[in-house]
Amino acid sequence: MSFFQNTCKPVGFGGKIMVAMMNSGHAALADWGFSQITLSADASVLDVGCGGGANIRTLLKLCPDGHITGADYSAVSVEKSRRVNKKAVLAGRCDVVEGSADDLPFADGAFDAVTAFETVYFWPGLTKCFREVHRVLKNGGRFLICNESDGKKAEDEKWMKIIGGMTIYTAEQLEEALKQAGFGRITTRKNDRGWVCVTAEK
Repeated sequence: MSFFQNTCKPVGFGGKIMVAMMNSGHAALADWGFSQITLSADASVLDVGCGGGANIRTLLKLCPDGHITGADYSAVSVEKSRRVNKKAVLAGRCDVVEGSADDLPFADGAFDAVTAFETVYFWPGLTKCFREVHRVLKNGGRFLICNESDGKKAEDEKWMKIIGGMTIYTAEQLEEALKQAGFGRITTRKNDRGWVCVTAEK
C-alpha cells in the first residue's frame, strides 16, 4: 500500500504519520470551515472522519458546555483522536468511536450538528452516507462539509488515480446528494484557493 493511501484509511506506522500530518496540514482549512457555521455553547456535535482529532479539539472549545463525538473507520485515527483529546474523554465531554459513515452507530436525532472535513471523498456511497447524517441529526440540525478541492482543480484527477477509492466531488454534486438525502437550506461557499464549504439543514 502506498503512503498516500493512508489518507483514505490510516493503518500501521504510516497511518500514524498521516494522521499527525492531517492535524497540522488541514488546520487552515478547518479554521475557514468553522467560520461558516455557528454552534451553541451546549451543542452536541459529531465529527465524522475525525482523523487525528484536531477538529474535535476545536469543537470542544467552541462548545464548552456541550458534548463532542468523533467517528472514524480507522482504528489508528480513533486512537490518535482519543489521545489528543484525552482530558475531555476522561471528563465525559468527548467520545471517539470506530464506525463508518454509511452505518453510523448513533440513535436518530442524536446531534445538533455534524461536521465532515476532508473526508467525504472516501465515503462509500455519498447519498446513502448523507442519509445517515440526516438520520442522526435533530430537526433543524446543521451539516457542515469542508473540502480542500472543489473537484475542478487540474491535479484532482492525479490524486484520484494515486489514492484508491477517492472521489473528489464538485459543489454541485454535493448539493444534489444532500437534496436526495432530504436536506434543505443548502449553502455553498468557495474561496480563492479552490476550497469549498457546504452547509445544509435537516
